[in-house]
Amino acid sequence: MVYLQLDFLNVQISNILKSGITMDKKFQEYKGLDLSQVNKDVLKEWESNNTFEQSLKNREGHPSFVFFEGPPSANGMPGIHHVMARTIKDIICRYKTLQGFLVERKAGWDTHGLPVELGVEKKLGITKENIGKTISVADYNKECRSDVMKFTREWEDLTNKMGYWVDMSNPYITYDNRYIETLWYLLKQLYEKGFLYKGYTIQPYSPAAGTGLSTHELNQPGCYRDVKDTTCVALFKVIRDEKSEKLFAFSDEVYFTAWTTTPWTLPSNTALAVGPNITYLEVKTYNPYTFRPVTIIMAKDRFSAYFNKKAEGIALEDYKEGDKLIPYQIVAEYKGPELEGMRYEQLLPWMQPMGDAFRVILGDYVTTEDGTGIVHIAPTFGADDDRVAKMAGIAPLQLIDKEGSKQPMVDKRGRLFRIEDIDPEYLKNHVNTDLYSEFAGRFVKNAYDPNLTENDTTLDIDLSILLKRENKAFKVEKHEHNYPHCWRTDKPVLYYPLDSWFIKTTAVRDRMIELNKTINWKPASTGEGRFGKWLENLVDWNLSRSRYWGTPLPIWVSEDGTEKKCIGSVKELVEEIEKAIQAGIMKENPFKDFKVGDYSKENYEKIDLHRPYVDDIILVSPTGQPMYREKDLIDVWFDSGAMPYAQVHYPFENKELIDNRIHFPADFIAEGVDQTRGWFFTLHAIATMVFDSVAFKNIISNGLVLDAKGNKMSKRLGNAVDPFDTIEKQGSDPLRWYMITNSQPWDNLKFDIAGVEEVKRKFFGTLYNTYSFFALYANIDKFTYAEAEVPFNERPEIDRWILSLLNSLIKEVTEAYEKYEPTRAGRAIQDFVIENLSNWYVRLSRKRYWGGEQTTDKLSAYQTLYTCLETVAILSSPIAPFYMDRLFTDLNKVTGRYTTDVHLVDFPVADDSMIDKQLEERMNMAQQISSMVLGLRRKVQIRVRQPLSKLLIPILNDEMTAQLDAVKNIILSEVNVKEIEYITATAGILVKKIKPNFKTLGPKYGKYMKQISALVAEMNQNDIYNFEKQGTYSLEVGTETLELTLEDVEILSEDIPGWLVANEGRLTVALDINITKELREEGIARELINRIQNLRKESDFNVTNKIDLYIGKHKEINEAVENFKAYIASQVLAENVTLIDKAEDGAQPIEIDDIQTFIKIQKM
Repeated sequence: MVYLQLDFLNVQISNILKSGITMDKKFQEYKGLDLSQVNKDVLKEWESNNTFEQSLKNREGHPSFVFFEGPPSANGMPGIHHVMARTIKDIICRYKTLQGFLVERKAGWDTHGLPVELGVEKKLGITKENIGKTISVADYNKECRSDVMKFTREWEDLTNKMGYWVDMSNPYITYDNRYIETLWYLLKQLYEKGFLYKGYTIQPYSPAAGTGLSTHELNQPGCYRDVKDTTCVALFKVIRDEKSEKLFAFSDEVYFTAWTTTPWTLPSNTALAVGPNITYLEVKTYNPYTFRPVTIIMAKDRFSAYFNKKAEGIALEDYKEGDKLIPYQIVAEYKGPELEGMRYEQLLPWMQPMGDAFRVILGDYVTTEDGTGIVHIAPTFGADDDRVAKMAGIAPLQLIDKEGSKQPMVDKRGRLFRIEDIDPEYLKNHVNTDLYSEFAGRFVKNAYDPNLTENDTTLDIDLSILLKRENKAFKVEKHEHNYPHCWRTDKPVLYYPLDSWFIKTTAVRDRMIELNKTINWKPASTGEGRFGKWLENLVDWNLSRSRYWGTPLPIWVSEDGTEKKCIGSVKELVEEIEKAIQAGIMKENPFKDFKVGDYSKENYEKIDLHRPYVDDIILVSPTGQPMYREKDLIDVWFDSGAMPYAQVHYPFENKELIDNRIHFPADFIAEGVDQTRGWFFTLHAIATMVFDSVAFKNIISNGLVLDAKGNKMSKRLGNAVDPFDTIEKQGSDPLRWYMITNSQPWDNLKFDIAGVEEVKRKFFGTLYNTYSFFALYANIDKFTYAEAEVPFNERPEIDRWILSLLNSLIKEVTEAYEKYEPTRAGRAIQDFVIENLSNWYVRLSRKRYWGGEQTTDKLSAYQTLYTCLETVAILSSPIAPFYMDRLFTDLNKVTGRYTTDVHLVDFPVADDSMIDKQLEERMNMAQQISSMVLGLRRKVQIRVRQPLSKLLIPILNDEMTAQLDAVKNIILSEVNVKEIEYITATAGILVKKIKPNFKTLGPKYGKYMKQISALVAEMNQNDIYNFEKQGTYSLEVGTETLELTLEDVEILSEDIPGWLVANEGRLTVALDINITKELREEGIARELINRIQNLRKESDFNVTNKIDLYIGKHKEINEAVENFKAYIASQVLAENVTLIDKAEDGAQPIEIDDIQTFIKIQKM
């Protein structure tokens, strides 16, 4: 449809403004729409009126709608994606407030964890290794405490400017001692339920961050990346003995082959695993690097990946060094269990393991998808490796460091242990320093070494070269594979043996899955797929973090490890310290000034539950042993996952809010999809394990905000969008509206500033113009809504139509908000304002507002348009809170229908008695037909001002005739056609084509597609007409009857001579484009009227000024002027219309369809 054209209205508006009308009560009129200024002005009003606070106060005593705010970290600047997430949250909370709920919104700050620590290390120019050496832990944590809040002002500023209503005056802060106390309480609950345990296992570890990671951190979006690494098929020499003798029937030397994507782990190899059900081949061939004869063992199913079939017929003895085709001979076949127990020589004898090693074992996870079907086992660097090695009694390759602790060959910085860091005794007895020294201290990945780039030679390459040289490599190549990276450093992780505390989430896996099925996920696919599948494959949660700034693990352990205490409160810790003092283990209580039971901020600021202070506390065990705190911090995601309870200092304060389910679980939360395995998971896990409950009932998981080309935004790429700059230039409302209506929140948004500008122009511009039109004429007629309501049934049909649509809109928008689908709500409002209210209702009703006395019809027009504007303001206020506040205020300052802010009123409720679906349907038909006809005019470049004679519309049933009759005059006026003719039989008039719509037919009748296509192609004009009329059509395919609907086909009409034809759904129109002399003349008259009206506007004439009109003679227009003189005069308020030969002073040249002439107007 065309958008509202206000050319003529602007003439009226301009002239009326010059008339100087004054009154006591006037609707505010504006010179233009400046949404950025509206933003600023409304913000000031909210602040001075405490509107947000008032919205909470007004709902006191009402039912609560519980919302949890996911805490951002203020050590980084907010981005445009934060506007997206916060807009979604704000929309739902504002809507629920309008629905009468008390919606408390407590802000929060996530203040612990890697992002903070890494930022501080970068700022100070240090690494983790410096902490406790060149900078004390206390000073380091002091820096973290300060640094984490450095962008607080910017976050508050964005929150304020974008209109996100959240209580930032009293936020929860995760480093607050009261918050930490709740975390300790929850951890004790888990400990007492047996869900907290310590284990030495292989875990993801980030050398760059210096800490272990949980599996949910490892599975953040973008953590797994495709990388190209050097891979190696290594040759492990079989030891000849009784067990392996059968392998040596054909050769004196035999080698097992094993493939690895991490050659740096080969020095730590202590076993080889074969599959229990895999068949292996013994193959005689040549080493492609040394050209020496070699006999190897590999899986039969992997044979073709290493040997070229073209070499099959070449004799072994015919091979010459450098030949491209390497011959081979299969000499034997074995099952995996036959190889079990065979021993082989250590591949790289740098260090000796402390136990049994270098033996073939069975592994149930060995496959033949890639590699050789034999897996290299390094128990210190793989969870599966560690598991099967332990089952088979294989020792890991561990060294002893200078502190006397057992360690893998790689240290926690990602280097092969330096000689000086190894225990001297172990070095002497177990290390071949001649071989090892060359590689000691090398980083296993270049990413860990600040002095290396990805272009430098890697340890993997150097090891592969060494193995080639020693005849121990069979194939070395680059291989692209998926490898995990640290979510905060972007550097590769290692799988590393760690002494860690775990939460036994696997114990409640089934309950978590069960509860998850009760949550309303938007989209459902995230809850069922990304989150649901994650729960199905859940492993225990690695809670430990080897860092400094975070929540300390509140577990104290005796030196012999036999006695443990988990502390669940400050009160308990104070009591335990007193016991330690009495036992002579501690001299004084560092918490002596703390008053137990005083929950004030001031009291809790007397203590610090962070490191190093809690590390200095030594407790006493029941048997009198000193107990030291486990040095670990806890995963920062536990901090945020515990926020429902910690934000209210549960259970020390507000116990009833959680226990009585007043502030728990949340009715609604929303964050980005990257939180699926972060905050969403930890909320769900803690709630399930401690409270056997969901933590949230409804959730919107929004997608990423990408640049216009679909690329991830980043400062480095220069494609990041500054939210502050965007709001300053555009205002928050168009930004919020664009983000919500452009695509569903859970889809990735390709952000384009041109889209924001389009929203501002089309939606807000149209709504502003509609209000401006109303205000202008309402002020002229002194309309203030003081008059009694015109009864609904006495209003003209067009008023009843728009009010019917308005009430249908209320229903649709309410349903969309209730279903957490703000996109649908926004689009429905937008469509109503642009297509129906502005482009149809106002345009068709405009003459009712012009001039004349106040009649019932005019009053109905004012009341109807006012009601629409006021209701749209309320419906839209959750998405566009600033402009809708201004619009609502401008309306009610005059009428006084509401005395409060738009955000304090009740959400509209649809009046079913006003909804007339038949009326809506026929008006929609009128709109649709008008749009189709105007499209046909554009197709042949016939202007709307040029009248045409006839429009043919095929009628499908009697009801359609009645509906069209009711709107016939509107259609005729809209499309400027003289007559509509209904036809009930199209044969001989319209020629239609029909073809299958495979998109809808495929899923329904896929196997019959060929038969359907053939039968549809055979349909004649009668068949097509009946199909359109009935809406369904039956096809006989064999013994089956298939029902087709109009959605299953595409019906097209061909143009006929002198006519243009268009189809849309079940509607068809045929437009007669033959222009008679009389039609041509009327068209010229209408074009002249348009030019004269424009000249009146340019000449600053008042709308009531009468004129004398002079038109230059031209043979192409003279008859038109004479024949339509009276019509022209009536439309432009001309007392006289005269054709003249020559242009006089003041005459303006005009052009109509290449006709050059002139017009002159004189005020009488």
